[in-house]
Amino acid sequence: MQPHERFYEIDGDFRSPYARDRDRIIHSASFRKLEYKTQVFLNQEGDFFRTRLTHSIEVSQIARSITSTLGLNEALAEAIALAHDLGHTPFGHVGGDTLDECLKKDGFTNGFEHNFQSFRVVSLLEKRYKAFNGLNLTFATLEGILKHSYPYRKSFLPRSINEKFNLDTHPTIEAMIVDRADEIAYTSHDIDDGINSGLISFDDLKESELVCEILEKVKAEGITEDDDEMFRYRFSSHFINHLVYSLLKFSRCNITCKDVQSARYDSQSVIPIGLEKDLETKLKKLKKILFQKLYQHKNIVTKMYAGKQAVIGLYNGLMEEDKMLPEICYKQLGHKPKHRIIADYIASMSDRHAITFYKEMYGKI
Repeated sequence: MQPHERFYEIDGDFRSPYARDRDRIIHSASFRKLEYKTQVFLNQEGDFFRTRLTHSIEVSQIARSITSTLGLNEALAEAIALAHDLGHTPFGHVGGDTLDECLKKDGFTNGFEHNFQSFRVVSLLEKRYKAFNGLNLTFATLEGILKHSYPYRKSFLPRSINEKFNLDTHPTIEAMIVDRADEIAYTSHDIDDGINSGLISFDDLKESELVCEILEKVKAEGITEDDDEMFRYRFSSHFINHLVYSLLKFSRCNITCKDVQSARYDSQSVIPIGLEKDLETKLKKLKKILFQKLYQHKNIVTKMYAGKQAVIGLYNGLMEEDKMLPEICYKQLGHKPKHRIIADYIASMSDRHAITFYKEMYGKI
């Protein structure tokens, strides 16, 4: 199958195949729900913190800039970026991990994994056509959603998936770029949101050599930390630019003309998109500091624990009394495994929907 081909042919369109993919993703119900799904801070925490939706838009912007500069397919990268988090549950990674634990505890060994769930959303769960399920995206976009983060091979993936998408090869260069754009975006905006919330400060991050280097660039503009919002904005701008320019410099040397035609690499080969070794080390250290000082902060852990209990409660309640499922899900019983119907339903919820339903289910109103 060619990268731009669809699984179901459609009439002609004025858009390119990947632009059609992007538009179908943007107009999907799952994309809209990202507005109310947690990135780090629960959606109710405030209007200025990132959500899965704003995160996806930021990843898309960074990925488009990189692919455009490298002469790659900007629309393909944009489509993958906008869809890469569609499978996330409410309450961030904690929600997904909890749903995975619930399923495995009940003997469903395939569990839950958000990248595969994103793939299932666009290829199965979204209903937009009478004749088939999914959004009818191109092969390259589907592959990029499934394989944008390494490693690609998972023990629970059906054999048919491996046969179609060959999990022993890297996806397109555009998908690899989305993976790095994702990392750049969340590291940058988690720092911004963490400081804006008051949970951490720049002083907490000065153990990071990378942060100190970026702070010097901001201060060279004559901006001080007293200029709170501007200082944070300029820090984020310099941080993203530094990583993007470094990635472009490193990657240009590794990409050949054939890569522009979406060549595939064996999964054992070196990924051509990346950063210099020294910068990779600095970035890893910064992420470790963020994990210790922000993601494991008491306030964050408390909120995530509440989210975890909500997911457990929703799963157990629906498994015990499936008549609480919405009609569209209830009608699927007997046609699909009950545990998968319930997991798909919980994964589709926004944070506030999950919290509200949990309170209704257990009489906490």
